[in-house]
Amino acid sequence: MIEVETLSALSPERRAHILARSQDDFSGVMATTAAILERLKAAPEAEFAHEYGPLKPGFTTADIPVPAEEIEAAFKMVPAEVTEALKIAAENIHKFHRAQLGHALWMEEFSPGLLAGRLTRPLDRVGVYIPGGRAAYPSSALMNIIPAKAAGVGHIVACSPPGPDFKVHPEILVAASLAGADSIHKLGGAWAVGAMAYGLGGVPRVDKIVGPGSAWVTAAKMSVFGQVDIDLPAGPSEGFIIAEGEANAEWLAWDLLSQLEHDPMAAAVLVTTNARLAAEVAAVVARELPGLDRREIVEQSLRNGAAILVADSLEQAFDFANEYAPEHLQLIVPDPLSQLSRVRHAGSVFLGPHAPIAVGDYASGTNHVLPTGTAARMFSGLSTDSFMKKITFQHLSPEALRALAPTVTTLARAEGLTAHARSVTVR
Repeated sequence: MIEVETLSALSPERRAHILARSQDDFSGVMATTAAILERLKAAPEAEFAHEYGPLKPGFTTADIPVPAEEIEAAFKMVPAEVTEALKIAAENIHKFHRAQLGHALWMEEFSPGLLAGRLTRPLDRVGVYIPGGRAAYPSSALMNIIPAKAAGVGHIVACSPPGPDFKVHPEILVAASLAGADSIHKLGGAWAVGAMAYGLGGVPRVDKIVGPGSAWVTAAKMSVFGQVDIDLPAGPSEGFIIAEGEANAEWLAWDLLSQLEHDPMAAAVLVTTNARLAAEVAAVVARELPGLDRREIVEQSLRNGAAILVADSLEQAFDFANEYAPEHLQLIVPDPLSQLSRVRHAGSVFLGPHAPIAVGDYASGTNHVLPTGTAARMFSGLSTDSFMKKITFQHLSPEALRALAPTVTTLARAEGLTAHARSVTVR
């Protein structure tokens, strides 16, 4: 169960535990993952066959791409209401991310004859990892593919692990197709990451790999970083709620439970100035826990990363939230828009009692690929910017070069780079 605690009375150890929550440790799988990647580079056909041959007798790398007929079959298998929901969600996600696009070019004359600016260009090829296997997450396909599509990426490769029948889950195929993937491949884990990073098994070599996955997937992405770009390493889901006044205890309890059902190491924190409300929420959580579909997972996450805290003031609640730097931040307070300026660190903010985190997870249009484990202090969530390059340029007139020449040559000579200085004076 979960007990109500007073924020100002927390012991240093308890406070540190709440703030730390779960941060994935990949060190235990890094060596094994690196070995898989090395084998892939050395003998890709043999390595793929070793991993996927047991699923498909006579396997060759020609079996990795998902054929068009399997995608067509998936659309017939997935219930119509699920396909329609995916279409609505995809449209909202695309609208939101298209709206993020700024000017493809800007420039300014910063001094007479000195023109400088910046070009924005999308990446050529992006790889998206979509978790599969025991569970299907079609929303992950939408959230990772659509921003790349909206940014104008030329080719989007999707990889998802096949099941025992050597087929990708039909809901994933439908979502990836609706989102705009150019090709879909039956690969999972480090093998998928290696294929996209190195261009193996008929999978195009990409410039960036995004998408959530197991510790093996994250470790593989970290191993290939530098050869390709990657997104942020995301850990277990987390939610932080600030509730003020007469909020609905039933709603708050389900907001907490919705985060805790993700993973045994998920985290959910409620901070309120209303002690009675805190007690009511704890009582609802205790009442609903026995009937949850994912009760065992929630029981573990309640022990690992949950807290209901009573704050002395709204200011104290916001100070703690900014220290926590949550992936998801709910502000269930009067006039929540006026409180948005208090937020310094958060992945995504949900304003008011009618904006539960679940709407952002699926269909409001904002992205659910967000920084966790205090990474919101320095990382942003996935967006069109994640798939763009910024290229600077400058043009100088003869007069502008003459004006800057003394500064450039002085600094170049101070660094011992006399040819740099000469490249200016020779003009």
